[in-house]
Amino acid sequence: MSTRVIIVRHGQSNYNAQKKIQGRSNESTLTEKGRQDAETLGTTLRNLNFDGFYCSPLARAHETAKIIHSCLNNPPNLQVTDQLLEIDLPLWEKLEKDAVKEKYPEDYRCWKESPSEFKMILKTPEGEKEHYPVKSLYQQAQDFWQEILPKHEGKTILIAAHNGINRCLIMSAIGIPPENYHSIQQSNCGINVLNFTGGWGDIVQLESLNQTAHLGLTIPSLRPNHSGVRLLLVRHGETDWNRESRFQGIRDIPLNENGKKQGEMAAEFLKEVKIDFGITSSMLRPKETAEIILKYHPDVTLESKSELVEICHGLWEGKLKSEIEAEFPGMLQEWEENPETVQMPEGENLQEVWDRAVASWNEIVKVYCNSEPPKTGIIVAHDAINKVILCYLLGLKPANFWNIKQGNGAVSVIDYPQGPDHPPVLQAINITSHLSSGILDKTAAGAL
Repeated sequence: MSTRVIIVRHGQSNYNAQKKIQGRSNESTLTEKGRQDAETLGTTLRNLNFDGFYCSPLARAHETAKIIHSCLNNPPNLQVTDQLLEIDLPLWEKLEKDAVKEKYPEDYRCWKESPSEFKMILKTPEGEKEHYPVKSLYQQAQDFWQEILPKHEGKTILIAAHNGINRCLIMSAIGIPPENYHSIQQSNCGINVLNFTGGWGDIVQLESLNQTAHLGLTIPSLRPNHSGVRLLLVRHGETDWNRESRFQGIRDIPLNENGKKQGEMAAEFLKEVKIDFGITSSMLRPKETAEIILKYHPDVTLESKSELVEICHGLWEGKLKSEIEAEFPGMLQEWEENPETVQMPEGENLQEVWDRAVASWNEIVKVYCNSEPPKTGIIVAHDAINKVILCYLLGLKPANFWNIKQGNGAVSVIDYPQGPDHPPVLQAINITSHLSSGILDKTAAGAL
């Protein structure tokens, strides 16, 4: 039985509004907007049944947690722990970001380009000491998980903390290396959902990253000075074979009625988002989904790419799990436990899918990243394709395939704020709030 963890960031603080570095300084407090957003967040979480609720002791997170706690229908005791303290940046605290860039230009460059190697030299009574903020925070997150998870097996817990520690909690859980610290976004009062299949070290699924729709933000806002491309990665709507958990692979199965409805809901969700171009897998189910979404964007021409077709399951296609196990005993379990090792009979392996999907993705980025003004496009593809692309962007490997969830009709948001030669930022992953009420992915699990 899995343990669900919902992680939220505190509401806007006065230091956030002033663009100041907060770190572990406890002087920043929530703004009025921060308090209002915290109440909205609490209302959004109201009906979930939590077994535990943990928060940082710093005022901005603690106040957010108390507001959320007051909104819950059946709140557990609120537990404050130093293991959820924000990243420790003692030399930069209370400075505006522009001042840090000016005063510490080389250190700031290292912080942005090689965060896991970034260090501060601190003066102590014993002499100078090297402090690695990101490495230290990553270890802090791992220590938290190992202490807390055994206390809530099979339950749901809530965490209210900060940008940096939330990133490290997510990263350490699913295996994202610390050098990718800047690759994921955490908006004020954004929501993340993790599913632990067992204890520490077992597979952890990132169900969603940085949901903001409950705050009135369809998708997270573009960062200031954004100069690259924004890509909305969408999984196609449901098919009858998804609903039956029948492996479809490259079989050209169309959307069912629910799938068309999911496409309509995704279209409505993205209606007010400016979309400049559209790309789809050449298969019918993503093409149908893309066409439904683009009905509100009639000037966009839809381009198809064969490199984005679903993984070829070969002789598994058209079969249910029970039929696959009977015909290929043991292979399905290996696929579920070690997907990177499986060669589909008369089909593909994950590395082959990874190579063609990533090459196609990078080509799209290169083509559209140098546009002026910056453009936003949708890419509609499949479960396996989207998973390997997201794994690649997060610094993961084919072995991490099951760490990422993709619901039918879900939307992920990827930015290249500084162009194609700089790392992307995963602004949101697997948004499904437009498909059903609440923050949890309720789309059919189905087969690929």
